[in-house]
Amino acid sequence: MPSTYSTIRKNIRLDCTHRVFFTKDSFSMANDTLAEILQPQREGNRTKVLVYLDEGILDGNPNLPDRIKGYFRGREERLNLLTSPIFIQGGETAKNDWSLVERIWTDLNEHAMCRHSYVVIIGGGASLDLVGFAASTAHRGVRLIRFPTTTLSQGDGGVGVKNGVNFFGKKNWVGTFSIPDAVVNDFHFLRGLPENQKRAGYVEAVKVALIRDRSFFEQMEERAQDLARFDENAIEQVIRKSAALHLEHIAGSGDPFEKGSARPLDFGHWVAHKLEQLSDFRVGHGDAVAIGLAVDLTYSSRIGLIKPKTAERCLQLLEKLGFHLYDDLLHADGESGNRSILEGLEEFREHLGGELTITLVQGIGEGVEVHAMDKKEILQSVEDLQRRHEALLEV
Repeated sequence: MPSTYSTIRKNIRLDCTHRVFFTKDSFSMANDTLAEILQPQREGNRTKVLVYLDEGILDGNPNLPDRIKGYFRGREERLNLLTSPIFIQGGETAKNDWSLVERIWTDLNEHAMCRHSYVVIIGGGASLDLVGFAASTAHRGVRLIRFPTTTLSQGDGGVGVKNGVNFFGKKNWVGTFSIPDAVVNDFHFLRGLPENQKRAGYVEAVKVALIRDRSFFEQMEERAQDLARFDENAIEQVIRKSAALHLEHIAGSGDPFEKGSARPLDFGHWVAHKLEQLSDFRVGHGDAVAIGLAVDLTYSSRIGLIKPKTAERCLQLLEKLGFHLYDDLLHADGESGNRSILEGLEEFREHLGGELTITLVQGIGEGVEVHAMDKKEILQSVEDLQRRHEALLEV
């Protein structure tokens, strides 16, 4: 039969530059990193800027708002800070509040922000997600500069291209892919973090090493003691390498906007996302990913994908870094009558468009994709981790 339609087809190629800067003390008058990023596009113009501050970073940086205002005053011939830094709620629960998105849109509208204006967000991963989503949907995209202030966001989420807020009780159900104009990893912000937040970023480094870079994993093993006591040099080295590997994947995987079903950077995350929801975010993202990695590593060992001694080596590194690898919520029952953790697997399938693609490992530095998981073996892996946890408590 003759065709009933005609088609015009053209390939659209996008050439985007994703920049991550590493520095210290960005708002010192002697530091021109941000000023150079914000250079006006046209001679004689001043760059319009709105700065958002995650409320959570003020405890360790009480003078930050005044330092930001002073920084812009010293460069007011080129830069126009439209108002004092605007405080925004941080933490994962902020992403459940749609009114915060509308509030940011209102700010952008009232200050006549356009596609040549810049939104700067300084904060943890949740505030980067929230403000990034609002900026990427206003005018179909206002320029965005991210200042991640946690190890977790400097080494992983903050250098990515995803923005999102939670909806329907599901993590990041509403969101965008948008490459920020720049990411500035300022190590100065890490100094005042509580220990659990300093530790959180290690787990994403372990994750990306397990699926991409054996030598990086071995480097973390060698420096595990330094990392456990939060040596600044060791932390900075891990963040630089973790950020580089995440950026390499985004730029070189051929699927930066995740149109396919494979999401290797989400190794361990199908469990983690469900645990965060079940705990009402009592279990932070870093701790949840550590447990998710432990489940998937134990599962990989049980089905013969990796050697038991390899899985044990990986679990021991996570424990040396200070992570617990079990939570009672792994045994919680869901609304369907199945374990909630298994419902998380189905939610992950839905998020991928119906085809389940889970990244596991067949060796350190060797990620592998599977399209089915044995639910009995998953539950048995949870039992194994519970016994391991109880044994450690008895020591």
